[in-house]
Amino acid sequence: MKRKALGRDAGLTVRMLITTGLLGLLYVVFAVVLFNVFNVGLAPMIVIVVAIALFQYYTSDKLALAAAGAKVVSPDEAPELHAMVERLCALAGLPKPKVAIMDTDVPNAFATGRSPKHAAVCVTTGIWRRLDAREMEGVLAHELSHIANRDVLIMTVASFFAMLAGLLTRFGLYAGMWGGGGFGGGSNRDNNNNQIPVWLIVLVVSIVVYAVSFVLIRTLSRYREYTADRGSALLTGAPEYLMSALQKISGEMARIPQRDLREVQSMSAFFIVPPSIKAATAELLMDHPPLEKRLAALAEIAREMGRPVGP
Repeated sequence: MKRKALGRDAGLTVRMLITTGLLGLLYVVFAVVLFNVFNVGLAPMIVIVVAIALFQYYTSDKLALAAAGAKVVSPDEAPELHAMVERLCALAGLPKPKVAIMDTDVPNAFATGRSPKHAAVCVTTGIWRRLDAREMEGVLAHELSHIANRDVLIMTVASFFAMLAGLLTRFGLYAGMWGGGGFGGGSNRDNNNNQIPVWLIVLVVSIVVYAVSFVLIRTLSRYREYTADRGSALLTGAPEYLMSALQKISGEMARIPQRDLREVQSMSAFFIVPPSIKAATAELLMDHPPLEKRLAALAEIAREMGRPVGP
């Protein structure tokens, strides 16, 4: 079975290229504004940006696992899980990724890594306890589809820069609230009173950058979930088991204490199902498609394959 059987399609590739290009342009503008309002030389700023990008690229899998508090496990520690991943990778023609377990009762899973050769698949103890073998295979196939499509890296890098813009927004608010110049604003006090404060410029630009990034990332995130669902269906040949898994995970999420859900909220964009039972006010603000739309798309694939719609 060739990798394209995982559901890799031109639509996702085009969307990733467009998203990357728009985000790149957005952050060039962002950097130019910061360069003009800060007393920082161009060379140091370029070095800092490139260093951060390289660090993010080469450590994305380790950072994601560390942020989730996940532990990479050996075949001796989790033989059944390793066997499932190995079998699916053999079917998909993918190198076997690192396998990790996240110790939380929240039923979920995610994939991370910069490429199929440098990737990791992580499942929580909560999902391992709740799903049967066929459902678990559907979930793992979904995560392997993310790896094959290389959309995990795009999401990781894009999310990092959005976080940077968000931090600068907060710093700008604090600078304004406390009445200080902030962001090198001391020199502004020596200028005429009509000059716009530096902190306000950075605040406005950061808010715009964050808002645009937010929409772009969420739009790509929703589409990649549809693609990974399709990839799982094609790889396993049984979309009904992924449908069952998604319904079970979503139903169980309502029983998880809010405190536990908040602890893993930072991984929401990477999880197969968002760790929240609250509905977003608009689909545009969601990092996952609505469950009913995902199930409808999988049901259509099941009908095309001549498979039952239910488990």
